[in-house]
Amino acid sequence: MIEKFKQEVDAGLRMTPKQLPSKYFYDKKGDALFVEIMKLPEYYLTRAEHDIFKNRTEDLIQLLGFGPDDFLELIELGAGDGTKTLELLRALCEEDYPFEYCPVDFSQNALELLEADLKSKCPKLQINPLRGEYFEVLKNFNGSHHKKVVLFLGSNIGNLRDDRASVFLHELDQTLNVGDRLLLGVDLIKSEEVVLPAYNDSKGVTREFNLNLLRRINRELEADFNLEGFEHRPEYDESTGIAASYLESTQKQNVRINGSVYSFEKGERILTEISRKYNEDILTH
Repeated sequence: MIEKFKQEVDAGLRMTPKQLPSKYFYDKKGDALFVEIMKLPEYYLTRAEHDIFKNRTEDLIQLLGFGPDDFLELIELGAGDGTKTLELLRALCEEDYPFEYCPVDFSQNALELLEADLKSKCPKLQINPLRGEYFEVLKNFNGSHHKKVVLFLGSNIGNLRDDRASVFLHELDQTLNVGDRLLLGVDLIKSEEVVLPAYNDSKGVTREFNLNLLRRINRELEADFNLEGFEHRPEYDESTGIAASYLESTQKQNVRINGSVYSFEKGERILTEISRKYNEDILTH
């Protein structure tokens, strides 16, 4: 894992413009910060999905094809802390549906916390946490004859550029069999007044979340990023529906990572994440 981390950071910082993979946000501290972000008043996404799962649970069960006789594999990509799906899991357990919940995440810490939390809140739940890249993990289900329901929530697909999102959905389709289901959660295009604060909250939690990526690189890759030399710079273009988070260098500086040197001009930015918002035209093209 460390070697791949090193390679992807090196490749990203040699690009023009520079960028870093957003999946590396999620170490132990990053996981905790994101849980805090989801509870912020500005971060509307989690509340919206929780409301759907709480108030439309039975509708979802019917739409996803849950029946009393078929054993299902409920696979959640990017499960995080599981708050989005808890209501659904509880309902399925209470109604004795036969299924296994398979949360998939890149963070081992997040999976361990999720498993412990769900065992206390939903003791009857059969859970099989799986760590890794989505498609590598999905290969584990290739020989399964059970029906699969894949959950991809939190508008996580919005972290992919449109061309990559199309490829992702095509690749996902190749892993599913006839009768399997996909529940895709996306965020709709909204005004800047609504969207931008979700990535630039008044308490500065999203700022700390973004900067924590540099802390992780310092710790795990023997780097010397000066966190005082970078600032959190989120942007949102309402016309395209694309929100983006950057780390902007506040001065001309060099950063060393495990023997390699990367130069930054004052004002130069590192793209750390995009969060695409959708409308019907984007979704259907």
